[in-house]
Amino acid sequence: MRYVIYARKSSESEERQILSIEAQLAELQEYSAKEKLEIVASFQEAQTAKEPGRTKFAEMLSFLQAGKAEGILSWHPDRLARNSIDGGQIVYMLDTGKIKDLKFPTFWFESTPQGKFMLNIAFGQSKYYVDNLSENIRRGHRAKLRRGVYPGSAPIGYLNNHRTRDIDIDHERAELIRKGFKLYATGKYTLKQIARAFKDMRLRSHKGNILAISCVQRMLGKSFYYGLFEFKGETYQGTHEPIITKKLFDTCQDVMKNRGHIKTRKAEKTFPFRGLLICGECKCAITAEIQKGHSYYRCTKKREMCSQKYVREEVLTEQVKSFLQKVSLTSQDTEKVLRELDKDGQKAKEDSKLVVQNLKSELADIETRLDKLLSAYLDEIVSAEEYAAQKQKLLSRKVECNEEINEIENGSVSWLEPARAFVKSLNYATELVRSGDKSEMITFLKQIGSNHILFDKSVSFSPKIPYKLAAERSEADSSHLQFPFWRRRTDSNRRGLLNPTSLAVRRFRPLSHVSICAYAQSYRKRLSVRQVVLLQPALRHRLFPLRGTG
Repeated sequence: MRYVIYARKSSESEERQILSIEAQLAELQEYSAKEKLEIVASFQEAQTAKEPGRTKFAEMLSFLQAGKAEGILSWHPDRLARNSIDGGQIVYMLDTGKIKDLKFPTFWFESTPQGKFMLNIAFGQSKYYVDNLSENIRRGHRAKLRRGVYPGSAPIGYLNNHRTRDIDIDHERAELIRKGFKLYATGKYTLKQIARAFKDMRLRSHKGNILAISCVQRMLGKSFYYGLFEFKGETYQGTHEPIITKKLFDTCQDVMKNRGHIKTRKAEKTFPFRGLLICGECKCAITAEIQKGHSYYRCTKKREMCSQKYVREEVLTEQVKSFLQKVSLTSQDTEKVLRELDKDGQKAKEDSKLVVQNLKSELADIETRLDKLLSAYLDEIVSAEEYAAQKQKLLSRKVECNEEINEIENGSVSWLEPARAFVKSLNYATELVRSGDKSEMITFLKQIGSNHILFDKSVSFSPKIPYKLAAERSEADSSHLQFPFWRRRTDSNRRGLLNPTSLAVRRFRPLSHVSICAYAQSYRKRLSVRQVVLLQPALRHRLFPLRGTG
């Protein structure tokens, strides 16, 4: 009688296998030599038998149905099948005579009714083992999720603690990952450059491999690093230590969203404004070329006929400098503004108890809403998609509240650092005007605004609110207004995009330290009402004096 050898292992790692394929083959060959069996073919594969569809198993059955062999030699019946379909095929082929014998070194079998009955019991035990194992794994997953532990392999920067069944932070790698997030948040680096930076910092995967660009992209998009994680489409609050803040994570997502899929190509000359501007007439991209030793920018005109003409790079550079001049702040005035903000921040720290109390109340409200949301989901009032989306929003807000509480309790004020960064950026604008670094100018423009348009040889864009206010104050100062008043109501003279060239012929004075305090405080417009009350009254009256006072 002719036999075929079948050896199989599941797709798990080597150390979790009872016998590897090589060990099974060695045992089966020794057994066949001992029993003097004729072996005509051998089939091996590394695939789970939990579900039907194994390639080599199907090839073996076809080989047997073709009459090229009459028996199977395998280590144990669970190597042949762990599901009812594959096990049923084996039994059916025994009934029809396509298979006349089965040999197992660890299991007795005869092609008799009693032997087939025992074989069915062995297949049933194998299926029971798999089903029970799956249920135990799912139960373990649910227990971990209730404890806020991710039920899987920890991402780079964390380690699975097999003793406590928790996820611990890998402090050495975590610091490198934090640096990568901060670099990408600046908007100056591409994913390829971040991957190269990780390589230079010797950051490797858990298996010791160099991180690919796609791996870096997935890493920068993982909410796990600020305390939340997703499992099977649902968001959970993790108990692991965050590596970054949610604010830094959101900044990276904005950079990734705005950057899109930028195609870069090598060129003999770098055109700094290419990739930044779009045509204001036909919305096509703006390209550049060299003519008579000068760089000219023009519309690509790929969609339709466009009447826009060429414009020299020097003209665009002067327009950008004109805007930077309007939002610039000298180093001396920068120091004065920062001192005023520090005084205001110190006062806010003293009054922060009310803010912390309100944040904790909001946290309690979020917990209540999460419970109600779960009850609505269990009662089938909301769908699974709505439940997952609402839960993700509530948990994100919960993380934000906890971060704000930690900042206040650790002695910091939520609005102070953004305001300080804003003031320092105005001083950086002064340095850019002085240095004339075009690439840094372009990076600065991307950070402070969007929708950069070239129309009639003029650059226009939508600056963020603080920078728009700063530019408007500079224009007002140049007009010699008597009162440094910042309007809170709707402007009667609404303006759209800020056009730096509309006033390019005029010279603008740098902002004073008194006027710029108002724009630093514009960051507070993002805060809730309970935080606005922390504004220092004395500073507010100094920034916005009443009209008509002597």
